[in-house]
Amino acid sequence: MSKPNNVPELQRLLRTAGWLWLGYLAALMLIDWIIYQAFQHMEFYYIVNGLAALVFLGLAYWGVLERWLKKAYLPLALAWIVGLPLVMNSLMLSGFQSGPMFSPEGMALRQLPVLFVALVITAWQYGLAGVIVFSGFTVLLELFLVIFVSPLIVFVSVAPPPSAPHEFSPTSFRSVDMFIVLALVRTVSFMVVGTFFSQLINRLRLQQRSLAEANARLTHYASTLESLTVSRERNRMAHELHDTLAHSLTALSVQLETVKAYWSVDNQKSRELLDQSLTATRSGLEETRRALKSLRATPLEEMGLRLALRQLAESAAKRGSLDLELALPDPLPYLSPDVEQCIYRIAQESIENALAHAGAKHLTVILALESQSVTLTVRDDGKGFDPAQAEKAGHFGLMGMRERAEIAGGTLSVDSHPGAGTTVILTIGAAL
Repeated sequence: MSKPNNVPELQRLLRTAGWLWLGYLAALMLIDWIIYQAFQHMEFYYIVNGLAALVFLGLAYWGVLERWLKKAYLPLALAWIVGLPLVMNSLMLSGFQSGPMFSPEGMALRQLPVLFVALVITAWQYGLAGVIVFSGFTVLLELFLVIFVSPLIVFVSVAPPPSAPHEFSPTSFRSVDMFIVLALVRTVSFMVVGTFFSQLINRLRLQQRSLAEANARLTHYASTLESLTVSRERNRMAHELHDTLAHSLTALSVQLETVKAYWSVDNQKSRELLDQSLTATRSGLEETRRALKSLRATPLEEMGLRLALRQLAESAAKRGSLDLELALPDPLPYLSPDVEQCIYRIAQESIENALAHAGAKHLTVILALESQSVTLTVRDDGKGFDPAQAEKAGHFGLMGMRERAEIAGGTLSVDSHPGAGTTVILTIGAAL
């Protein structure tokens, strides 16, 4: 047999079984009262079974006993819930009254629901091996009670006729034989139903383990994805700072060196170079602030994708004095946060590249929706470049856009040639 599950789950099962036992006895008493208008010598049956159910329920709530008995706790509990109904049936064998519920078949039917509860617990905790042991235990116990115990009770309880003071009644023999047949039939039923339950429970546990493993893999994937995202954001930040702060500081350093060289030679030229240095400093500071602000991507959180893209394109067009062609669907359907983030970041990178490097005069930003996909197109009429050479040179922006597209399950194409402008197309399938 396999080891039982953890204690809280076991206690919940036994408590549920105890309440079901009590509820079933109460329903059975109500049926007897309504149909037969009396218990007809069944008071002893209900008193003993009710006390047994209460004791079982109390032990299920008493955790100390489980700590004392440890592995023997559940087998003893199952023996209690199985043995008491069987013993009561053997004691009632000689006291049948008229009516279907008081025949051997009726008495077997009375105990069947309680035994099925025990069977389910056995299958849940011990599997197929436990079902086999349970079925064998019930049939052997009932055969022992019916063959060896019940005849003694029948001999004492059945009044013999005057002509044969020590003979059993034919009804009693029929009852014993019927109980034996019913016990064997019920055992076969237990084996069939118990096997089904154990297979079902094994399948459920396999699914639970599979779900747990899948959840662990998903957690690991999410952690890895987060690490990759942080790493890529750092690369993008390095690219942004390289294109803004590093360029500005380099130009400022060169101009200041020139001012120093002209300082004692040509004061007018020095002043002009100093003014240019101040202008470059202010421009670099503004670009650095813009880059740091864009890294937070707060427009997505505050305005949503459509308005964030509009603000991004209009702001860039205003700063670069570009003619803007903007086409955004209204309303925009729901897109997952990672898809929105991917679209916004790639649009931002493409627009800033057109503004900072392409020398463009016209900018086009289009977001198109199809049945199961979304497509972003960013086009400029700038000087263009060779994408293959840019990737070989380790261009951070282009590499970051491709990585973002792959993470979101999309594809990125960059069509550009020197002197022919640049077109960036992002397509994410099954995004809607």
